[in-house]
Amino acid sequence: MENLSVILSKHGFSFKKQFGQNFISDTNLLKSIVALADVTKDTTVLEIGCGAGTLTRELALCAKKVLSYEIDQKLQPVLAETLAGIDNAEVVFRDFMQVDLKALEKELPPYAVVANLPYYITSPLVMKFIEQSEKAEKLVIMVQDDVAKRFCARENTPEYGAITAAIARRGVAETVKKVPRQMFRPVPNVDSAIVKINLVKDRIPVKSADLYRDTVRAAFLSRRKTLENNLMNAFSLSREQAGDLLRRAEIPEKARGESLSPEKLALLSDLIFESHSAK
Repeated sequence: MENLSVILSKHGFSFKKQFGQNFISDTNLLKSIVALADVTKDTTVLEIGCGAGTLTRELALCAKKVLSYEIDQKLQPVLAETLAGIDNAEVVFRDFMQVDLKALEKELPPYAVVANLPYYITSPLVMKFIEQSEKAEKLVIMVQDDVAKRFCARENTPEYGAITAAIARRGVAETVKKVPRQMFRPVPNVDSAIVKINLVKDRIPVKSADLYRDTVRAAFLSRRKTLENNLMNAFSLSREQAGDLLRRAEIPEKARGESLSPEKLALLSDLIFESHSAK
C-alpha cells in the first residue's frame, strides 16, 4: 500500500474537524492495537470510524470478519484503495449513533468492538454498548487520555464519575497502552490511550438497570451537594426518606456521590427499586 498521505492527496481528501478525524498510519501501532484486542481468525470485529482504513486493514488480516462504520462518504475512494484485496471487511457509510444496535446484533455473532474512536462521540458511543448490547464481548478503543482516566477511575478520585460507574456495572476497564499525539495525522491537541473494557453479563447484578442508571446520574447530579440532597431532587424524596435509604445502605449521612463504589451504588439503586415497588 502507498504512503497514506499520498493516497489521501491523490483522492483530494481533506480532514473534517466536525468528524474528529485523526488517522493512524504507523504499522507497529496498528498491529499493537490488534494484538491488545486478541483478534484471531475466530473473531468478528465491529469498528466505528474506520477513517482511511489503516486499522480496518490490519484487523481484517487477523480477524474472521470486520464490519466497519464510517460517517464520511468522501472517504469511499480512499477506502477502495487502502482495502483493495481485503475480502473479509465490509464498510457501511452511516452514522453509527443512528444504528439500531439490537437489530444489528440479530445479524451478528458475538463480537469485539475495536476502534480509533472519533473523540466527539466517545462517551455516547460507549454508553450505547453498555446500555444496549447483548453480544459485544469487549471494547478496545482509542480515546483521549483524560477520558481513559475517567473510564478506569476508582471512587474518591477526581476522575471518578457517572460514566465510570455506568461502565463498571457491565465491564472491567483498564488502560492498556498510552499513545502520544504525534502518532496521529493531523496531530491533535492531546495525548491518547487505548482502553480495554471486558464485558461481563451481570457483572454487578441489579434489580433494574434503568434505576441503576438513574441512581448513578442522581449521585453525580451536583458534586457540591450531598448524596442525600441529590437523591431528594432526583427522586422527589423527603429528607427522611432519603436519609432512611442511606442508613439501610450503610452510607454515611453526609456522603457525596463520588465516594460510593459501583457496588454500593447498585445496592442503593436496589433499595430505591424496592421502595418504589412497595408503593
